[in-house]
Amino acid sequence: MSENCTHDCSTCGAACASRTDPQDLHEKPNEYTNVKKMIGVVSGKGGVGKSLVTSLLSVLMQRQGFQTAILDADMTGPSIPRAFGIHEQALSSEIGILPAASKTGIRVMSLNLMLENDTDPVVWRGPVIAGAVKQFWTDVAWGDVDFMFVDMPPGTGDVPLTVFQSLPLDGIVVVATPQELVGMIVEKAVKMADMMDIPVLGLVENMASFRCPDCGKVHRIFGESHADEIAKNHGISPVCRLPINPKLAAAVDAGAIELCEEDGLDGLAAKLAGMLQ
Repeated sequence: MSENCTHDCSTCGAACASRTDPQDLHEKPNEYTNVKKMIGVVSGKGGVGKSLVTSLLSVLMQRQGFQTAILDADMTGPSIPRAFGIHEQALSSEIGILPAASKTGIRVMSLNLMLENDTDPVVWRGPVIAGAVKQFWTDVAWGDVDFMFVDMPPGTGDVPLTVFQSLPLDGIVVVATPQELVGMIVEKAVKMADMMDIPVLGLVENMASFRCPDCGKVHRIFGESHADEIAKNHGISPVCRLPINPKLAAAVDAGAIELCEEDGLDGLAAKLAGMLQ
């Protein structure tokens, strides 16, 4: 640092350590929070089942004996509480905001738990939404958590960038559907993770197929899969597939996601469990 430093880097051209050292932009968590692994669940666009995958992964890891939690960062489409049948509002205490708990003990924080009515729209601009995401990390007393899953907003815009930069993600899971256009958008999400130096732990292809309940024939309603090709190009493993399952959709609507039996994500769950072994 120069002897005449004014501490205003915007008017200085010197290459001192103060401006060349990497900046850690991660927000500090609540002092009563201890998270071992934080996994972001991302998608290049909305409507591909990102919240479903987040919910199923948390259920699978909880069943294996890990303490799991979900930080619902999709502020304008917070659907996690509904999947778990959580309707009460979050409570505050002297140590911070307390997350709600599902029937099996999964801790959840979502904007819907802060609203008077869960159907109230969130008419906020990007910076306000980004600030709320940070507060779910800095102001919520999560306690001891083995795996925290972050249901991230879709796309590669301002709020996803805030999550990437502000939260200490250990990796991400990318969710896609079989359509070729969506596959192109998925690559944008993967490349964004590469730019942020965050590993992609797996690719989940949702709505991959539908098995006719009458004849048993499998139909690929949204076309042939491109997941293996995308995963190979970016060195992603494993590739998991979830079928179109009306029973699963009904369970989500009924708040009974924890009762579902779905083995499509078992390979990814095994990989995550290995991160703590």
